[in-house]
Amino acid sequence: MIARVLGVVAVGALLAAPLVAPRYHVTLLLPAFAYGIGLLGLNLLFGTTGLLSFGHALFVALGAYTAAVLTTHFRVLHLEAILAAAAAVAAVVAVPVGLLCVRYVKIYFGMLTLAFGMLFYSFLYKFYALTGGDEGIRVLRPLLLGQAFAGLDKVDFLIGPFYYYALGLLAVATLVMRRIVRSPFGLCLQAIRENPEKAAAVGVPVGRYRFAAFVLAGVFGAVGGALLGVPTGLADPLLAYWTHSGNLVFMLLLGGFDHFLGPLVGAVVFILLQDTVMSLTTYWRFVFGAILAVVVIFFPRGLLGLVASERGPAA
Repeated sequence: MIARVLGVVAVGALLAAPLVAPRYHVTLLLPAFAYGIGLLGLNLLFGTTGLLSFGHALFVALGAYTAAVLTTHFRVLHLEAILAAAAAVAAVVAVPVGLLCVRYVKIYFGMLTLAFGMLFYSFLYKFYALTGGDEGIRVLRPLLLGQAFAGLDKVDFLIGPFYYYALGLLAVATLVMRRIVRSPFGLCLQAIRENPEKAAAVGVPVGRYRFAAFVLAGVFGAVGGALLGVPTGLADPLLAYWTHSGNLVFMLLLGGFDHFLGPLVGAVVFILLQDTVMSLTTYWRFVFGAILAVVVIFFPRGLLGLVASERGPAA
């Protein structure tokens, strides 16, 4: 009951934010929405399937670069087409990467995903002619549902039409992921998480289901990455760097990986907390490390674990 009341209050606050909150804080929510979509995919891997990826930033960067290339080089400005292209590119990349990674579990899976993430980072950083190197590629202002909103400046565009577009996309992504997790496929993933040997014994194709979860996670990550590129206006190699993957895992732990909405809460709290701490001290990474230690030791189920838990911890 408490969780539902808090959920209704949170939705109301997000809908009213552009009308009542300072413009700066509203812009901070935009990357949180994008990360929320990407984290839904990461939590499908970790919270539902039991596979912790340290290379999920690969797909976030892939989505951002897809948006950058399409808007800058091909002048494709329809955001719906950009999001579809990002999802398709992510699926194509996730297939060979997933076929290799899901053959392993636990730390071996994590290290393999980290390795692929760093390979992609090196590609983005070194192939200057294709990727812009350390300067990255600009992401131009897109059309939303065919509308340019030319009369609005950048900030008004971001905290107005784009804000509600991103919030709506996050809501759709959340509903889709909710359906996936509660489907027979999602229940099989939970069985694999709890005991893969028993799941295989009753006829669940463990390898194929892990592979499908990996591809779906990559698609959600890329869609979030494409959305992330719009408010920042840039796709750069640091999006694929291992520290970015670490931030994604931090968000997941902060919100609570054993609650379906944990990734969304973690993304919002992380962005707001990061902005606050960075404004107070240059040693913000030290502070974040201390916060992560406190969360892991004293609140292993994250912030939403204090309210309610939907499932047991990942294996």
